Parts: sequence; structure tokens; C-alpha cells
Amino acid sequence: MAQSSPEQRRGRREFVADLLRAGALAGLAGGAGWWLSRRGQQPEEPPAPGFERSHAAAPDPKFPQLAVVRGQEAGAAVRRAIEELGGMRRFVGRGDIVVIKPNMAWDRTPEQAANTSPAAVLEVARLAWDAGARRVIVADAGINEPRRVAERSGIAAAARAAGAELLLPEESRFRIVDLGGEVLRAWPVFRPLLEADKVINLPAAKHHDLTGVTLGLKNWFGILGGERQRLHQRIHESLADLAQFVRPTLTVLDAWRVLVRNGPSGGNLEDVELSKTVVAGTDAVALDAYAARLFWGLEPRSLRYLELASQRGLGRLDLENVRRSEVTV
Repeated sequence: MAQSSPEQRRGRREFVADLLRAGALAGLAGGAGWWLSRRGQQPEEPPAPGFERSHAAAPDPKFPQLAVVRGQEAGAAVRRAIEELGGMRRFVGRGDIVVIKPNMAWDRTPEQAANTSPAAVLEVARLAWDAGARRVIVADAGINEPRRVAERSGIAAAARAAGAELLLPEESRFRIVDLGGEVLRAWPVFRPLLEADKVINLPAAKHHDLTGVTLGLKNWFGILGGERQRLHQRIHESLADLAQFVRPTLTVLDAWRVLVRNGPSGGNLEDVELSKTVVAGTDAVALDAYAARLFWGLEPRSLRYLELASQRGLGRLDLENVRRSEVTV
């Protein structure tokens, strides 16, 4: 048998090496594709242990579902609105962990009305303590730098004055849970909300360029982490999902100053109207509907997110059938 020349043997070795390299590269490519596909999937976890989807108070026909209070002092108006609904002891019991969720998103002063007023935060926290709360927590995951927002908005000072804990967004304070929504499935949620016994929604009344208004239901965006801007593509469905996931114990709408134009961030004092109004309620959908009509003249069914929430049985849009009290103090 004729022996191969050194050139032939070297050619065979290079051929085999090329085959081995090609196989290795194919394996790496397949492995990388699997890894990237796994990385691209949002991790899913079951809901947090012990988390109840609804923190809502039991209905009581003795009290209105909405209380509208106008006055000369913001704290007094907040207090009277909650009294009209039965008082804070109807909503908060001894030993409860109470989370107050203001709108604390923008690097603005209280006069610019882009955040919940500190006076409203202070009064709600004080009332929660008086009702027997074990812990009172003020928490929101806003847009601008959280510490600067908390200080400049006056909310940090209000929380300190009330003896409440102020929790700002950090990565360790979020947990991925399945919200069970049409759009919102597995998503990072601010842990304080998951660990609360009672949840008080404390939004500001503002114009919003995508949804028309930002009131109670839109305020729940501040419990989410992650890339929230992605939700703007189906924002109305996302808001209905949030309304279904979070059933607050009580909603207190701060409409002392209303950002009537160029929301939600505002900045121009000419866009702010001094309304001196607080609207509190146990029906979050009806509250948004009432405020949208009161401050912007909008028919509730023209706001798609409210229509969707109503269709899911989360509240009423037929305001003529909603029990309401209106008081001036």
C-alpha cells in the first residue's frame, strides 16, 4: 500500500480539524440561541405567599360610596371626606400594616400639582395611626430620581412628620408576580403593596396626554418596576389589568390643586387650578368617572380604560346610581 506524503497527511489532519471546529461552532451557536431565548423570557413566579388580590372594605349601605368635600384647609377636607365614608376605623384595624400609595413621580414642588400634596399624605397617615395601625408606610415607584422627588414634593417631610416609613424603589423591593391580566402577566411589583394588610390609594388629579386623565386607576402604575413604557402600547388594557389586580381599601383623590393641562408632569403654574376639593370613595371606577366629569367635563364612557374596568365588574360608571355625599367645610 502506497504511503501518504507529508503533504497528504497534513491535508487530512486539517480537514478533520476543520470538521471538529465546525461542529463545535454549531454546538456553541445552538447553546447560545437557547441561552438567549431563555434570557428573553420574563421569569415567572407564583403570586407572593399570602397575598390577597383584594384589600377592599366590605360594602356598607349606611355610607355613601363617594364623598366630595370642598373647604379651606386640605387636611381638614381629607379628614371630613373619610368621616363621610364611615371614618378611618371602618377601613383600618388595630395591628394593620397600612400602605399609602401617593403619586410621587415628578421632580416638582407642591404648587405645580404633579404629585400628591404633602398635606393629604400627612392627614391620611395620621388617621391610619389613630385607627390603630401597627405600621404606616408611604411608598411609590416614580419617574424622576426618587429621593429628590420625595424631598422636593414635600412628601418625605410629611411622612416624617406623621411618623410613617417612606420606602423608595430599590431592586430588592420588587418581586415578580403573575398579575393575571390581559396584558400584565409576570411583572415586578413593589413589595410594600404585597405585604400590606390595607392599601390606601392617594392619587393626584391630573391631565394625561395618553389616557385623558390620571386619577386613581392610573396611580397604580407606580407599583410596577421594569420597563413600564412598554405598557403604553396597550395602556387602557394595562390600567384595567391593574384595577383588577389591586383592589384598594380606600381611595382618596387629592384635587386640592388640579393639573388641568400638560400632564402628567406639568411644571407650569398656569396649568394648575386651585380647586380645594377632595374626593374619597370605595368604588375606584366611580371615583375616576366622577372626577373626570367634574374637572374636565369628560363623559366616563369616553375613557376607554374606565369602560374596560367597568365591563370587568370593577366598579360603576352609572354615576346616578352611586351613593354620594357632597359637603363644604
